[in-house]
Amino acid sequence: MKKHVLLLVLLVVTAGLQAQNDTVKPWKIKGNASLNVNQNYFSNWAAGGENNFGLTGKFTMNANYTKGKNAWLNWVDLALGYSVIGNADPTKTDDKIEYISTYKRQLTKYWSLTAVASFKSQFANGYDYAVDSSTRISHFMAPGYIDFGPGFSYKPAKWISVNISPANIHWIIVNDQRLADLGSFGLDPAIRDGAGNIITHAKKSRLDFGARMILVLQYEVAKNVNLSTKLDLFSNYLHKPQNIVVDWLTNIDLKVNSWLNVNISTTLLYDDRVLITDKNGNTGPRTQFKQLLMVGLGYSF
Repeated sequence: MKKHVLLLVLLVVTAGLQAQNDTVKPWKIKGNASLNVNQNYFSNWAAGGENNFGLTGKFTMNANYTKGKNAWLNWVDLALGYSVIGNADPTKTDDKIEYISTYKRQLTKYWSLTAVASFKSQFANGYDYAVDSSTRISHFMAPGYIDFGPGFSYKPAKWISVNISPANIHWIIVNDQRLADLGSFGLDPAIRDGAGNIITHAKKSRLDFGARMILVLQYEVAKNVNLSTKLDLFSNYLHKPQNIVVDWLTNIDLKVNSWLNVNISTTLLYDDRVLITDKNGNTGPRTQFKQLLMVGLGYSF
């Protein structure tokens, strides 16, 4: 827990240093670092209640280099949060590493040739707290996602862009043999005998090939109210291309003043090869959804 809190502090410090060093003209760098805290305390409270404390750090940054018709665009999105309720162990509430790097060669006013690379994973161990808080179900590079593909982009206005890669490599990594054997995150599970013993271990990665589209929208809907959304779609040519993999992130940022902000974020995921067991014991593909509401200190640069 201590090392994760230290990481959040380092992210905020990094943002400040970056703002001071942003003097090179071809580079345009901007971002936001925030630290969000929630806390409740009860003492002899007749109506009941349990003490809780939560801490979430978020860091986003755009670092873009433009010279002539060429551009190199970089976007990073980091988040890590924990909550402690009563005397229970800390519970992870948010955890994200995402980086997208794009090379663009402008062809016309609206169209460009592109090459896009991206990476997604998480910082810390994850658990299904409703079932077991000691057996991890995810950690760094379990899963990890690496994508690369050439393509083209269409940007008709400053606030919206679409990138299409018709030949995209999608690499899924589950760097944990136990999770890979279970078939976690869409991998093919281990081969077992009738008694459940493993005959052949599962591979810890899978390489897909298909088409990818990324739609990005960033718009100030009202004064100090900013909406941003990123819709990432992937069709696997090698396995049921009609079943689209969806990764949709939406953020609404409300700036109260220069240091206080409110953030509402949602993430919607769907992958028909990721099987999830519901509360009734039925296993199958499910739409995954996460929503966060945070109020805290923020710094923009």
